[in-house]
Amino acid sequence: MQEDVEQVASGAEDPPDQATVRRAVVASAMGNCIEWFDFGVFSAGVMTTIIGTVFFPHDSAGSATLKSFALIAAAFVIRPFGGMFFGPLGDKLGRQRVLATTIILMSGSTFVIGVLPGYDTIGLAAPILLLLVRLIQGFSTGGEYGGAATFIAEYAPTRRRGVLGSFLEFGTLWGYILGSGLVLLVNLSLGADRMHAWGWRIPFLLALPLGLVGLYVRVRLEDTPAFKELDETGHKASSPLKETLLHHWRMILNLIGIVILLNVADYTLLTFMPSYLTDNLGIGDVAAQLTTIGVEFGMLLVIAPLGRLSDRVGRKPLLATAATGYILLSFPAIKLMQLHNPVTVTAGFAIMGALLVLMLAVIGSTFPAMFPTQVRYGAFAIGYNISTSVFGGTSALVIDSLISVFHTNYIPAFYLVVAGLIALVPILLIPETAGVSIKNIATPRPSGSSRLATASD
Repeated sequence: MQEDVEQVASGAEDPPDQATVRRAVVASAMGNCIEWFDFGVFSAGVMTTIIGTVFFPHDSAGSATLKSFALIAAAFVIRPFGGMFFGPLGDKLGRQRVLATTIILMSGSTFVIGVLPGYDTIGLAAPILLLLVRLIQGFSTGGEYGGAATFIAEYAPTRRRGVLGSFLEFGTLWGYILGSGLVLLVNLSLGADRMHAWGWRIPFLLALPLGLVGLYVRVRLEDTPAFKELDETGHKASSPLKETLLHHWRMILNLIGIVILLNVADYTLLTFMPSYLTDNLGIGDVAAQLTTIGVEFGMLLVIAPLGRLSDRVGRKPLLATAATGYILLSFPAIKLMQLHNPVTVTAGFAIMGALLVLMLAVIGSTFPAMFPTQVRYGAFAIGYNISTSVFGGTSALVIDSLISVFHTNYIPAFYLVVAGLIALVPILLIPETAGVSIKNIATPRPSGSSRLATASD
């Protein structure tokens, strides 16, 4: 990390020092960490069952796990609206102000879940309040990821954007490990009865201190050099949302296509798989969580080197390898997991994780560079959240429902293969962004073609 931040942001008239660049990376990654801390907590095998039984009538239709997955999916319905609100706002007012707002909304919402009374206390108001909190959380998350990726990309030097951008997803993986690891620790320490009675609240409550740390780091930073230059020269878009939809819809469609695979893989692996291992494959809660955490930790170790590799060979080779891998290896990976041997279960899970980390390592540097500074935050947020809402947040719910309908545990593999086939097309169509100055990306001409200037720094 130290050597990565010693470079200065490319093209800035008054380059930030290495400490500022380092804080920009940490500030951006903290938001992702908090978002995925929530998913790590909410999707842990034992937690999905508890949430479903604590907040819903005990005799209502559907399993407790399915109810929890429905809550996860509900939060994603609102995300595109958050992206359309916060994204253009970030292009108009600045990245830093909006990101300070989204991080406190996200962490505060997770904290509130930890203090909500259950169905036995307030009846139907319990699931209604929980749904409301999840919607607020989804709305704020819709403005988080696009802004955080933009923040890192606009601070990073062109030739180091890949490795610095990979730290955004480093935050994702750490957040998930912290969340699921904390659930495991609390569960083992308290036992099933106390965990169900009150212990489940502890991980949710700890989200607020994490959010306050992230807020502190973010408010101490100035806005990005690229946005400050845009603001000082008076070149900001007068109507960012209109310009985004009018001139950048083709590239947004490409982004949506790639994000289909990214999020189907991401949420299948991190949100659905823990419960799949326990409910469908009969693996114990502790073993399932240890498998998940172990693979996630392995992904942590390789994500920065892969980001550095993308600075040398390009982003598209890694993205294309991931898409092809999911097309060819999803069924073998699921087959290995169904052998019920700890080694084969871990091997199958690791195959899926290895393909996912190829994408995670480069999306933080690829997606922001697909759009010019004037609309970067908004275009990224809109495209990313539309795709995430439709195909990401619903993955666990759809897969679990299809397994119940078709009575086959190969549904996750089928879902991943289809997503890989879809994503491979836009991956091949988008321009290579490695070595391209993020400040020199132009608004497309009326024909839809775009100019990408090679960085001189």
